Amino acid sequence: MSKPSERTLPVLHDAVVPVEMMLATVAKTLCSAVYVSGRDPEEAISHSCLWSLKAQLLPDALQRHARWRIDRDLRRVEVSIELTPAAADDLIAAHREAHPAFEADWQAERARLLALRSVLRSAQSTTGQGCYILPRDGDASLHFEPREVSHGPASSAGWPGGEVTDGDPETRRIREAIAKTLDAGFADPDAYHAAVLVVHRGRLLGERYRDGIDADTPLESWSMGKSTMGTLIGLLIGRGALQLDARAPIEAWDRPGDPRREITLRHLLNMSSGLRCTGQDDARETWRHGLPEHFLPYAEALNAAEWATERPLEFAPETVGRYRNCDPLALAAIYRETVLKLGGDPLTWPQTELFNRIGMNGFVLETDRWGHFIISGFDYGTARDWARLGLLYLRDGVWDGKRVLPEGWVSFATSPAPAWKHREYGAQIWLNSVGELALPSDTYYFAGGGGQYTLVCPSLDLVVVRMGHTRGWEHARDKVNVLLDGITQALAKAEAP
Repeated sequence: MSKPSERTLPVLHDAVVPVEMMLATVAKTLCSAVYVSGRDPEEAISHSCLWSLKAQLLPDALQRHARWRIDRDLRRVEVSIELTPAAADDLIAAHREAHPAFEADWQAERARLLALRSVLRSAQSTTGQGCYILPRDGDASLHFEPREVSHGPASSAGWPGGEVTDGDPETRRIREAIAKTLDAGFADPDAYHAAVLVVHRGRLLGERYRDGIDADTPLESWSMGKSTMGTLIGLLIGRGALQLDARAPIEAWDRPGDPRREITLRHLLNMSSGLRCTGQDDARETWRHGLPEHFLPYAEALNAAEWATERPLEFAPETVGRYRNCDPLALAAIYRETVLKLGGDPLTWPQTELFNRIGMNGFVLETDRWGHFIISGFDYGTARDWARLGLLYLRDGVWDGKRVLPEGWVSFATSPAPAWKHREYGAQIWLNSVGELALPSDTYYFAGGGGQYTLVCPSLDLVVVRMGHTRGWEHARDKVNVLLDGITQALAKAEAP
């Protein structure tokens, strides 16, 4: 049986407007919004799904022409478009506006779109592993057995050390000031905040949710999942199952003369493997299939592990630092094989070995049709889940007096990766070294598309989680900085003599 990978997608090579993959992404994110997050489909389409990948989706054109349908019996979502002359012209015009410097044979592309007549893409809900994109022929068969993941108490059941009350004047002043900041933030219609949590000195001092969302709602977390995979790799290193500076244990690379043999686990964690993978920051003419290779796992029914590990080398390892999904998905492939060798179940291991230990009980990690985590972006967690993971890092990997992460892991993960020019990246964790966020320079954070942030500031003993809907991606950082300014001012005033 063939495995979908980059090699099996030559039909996409000549596409300019990747309408087939655009619809696949919308179908998957809508499926997850409904069956993982429990959101209203109209609300999810309007606030999230059409804006999921800003570099490939054309939300206004899709909103005018695409149609969606939910089959509640099959737990399946379908998104389709009739490629009339008006729809083809609209898609092309929107693509040209998004990429003004890019030139193509637009008449030929119009003819290609019209010849398709219509496109329908689907996504399917599973038991335990969220949703996945169906291939173009609609085959919903899986090449693994989905697992029920046993979660503990709901996120709303409590906070470590108990819920904070306004028993003392200082706490009351801080909570009131933070509440005013959150009131203003959520009143801004352009902010698209979905959830915000503020944890200071381990105390939950602020918490706010958009209508229809609560403490038990797993929300789209996108690339914050990379930090989760880095943490899982840290656990395996701590148990002696992996070695940071050994050759990455990937069979496809372990051949004499293969330059990828020089890639180590450290290189992958530091996003400096050198594997070839175009990104949204590369020129549009370099994108195969009409979108960056970086986004392919989110837009097609790929075998994610094969896609990541069969990529050729473009740069020598640890010479170029750049943000590419091939590295965390290669880590996910290593994670899976390592857990299997240990006799564990890769699908449930994160819950039993990490999440349960610190009370992250709302997490859903989605897979491809082969059971490989697409943890670079298809992951869902509650805001309290992310706050707990941030708190674990703030406490140097110790939880409730017990070491969870190996000693030295947090220091390594939050140290600048040598190959990154501006020292803004560690090991699957971003660093605030260039001051993009309104917190001190010792801040590090997990980040995801659409403005998903888990921010950890050791000097302030602070964790802030902000989760947002992707429609607000363009101004997300500015809106988050407004929140952070208000939060830090509240803390500073309360502690002033």
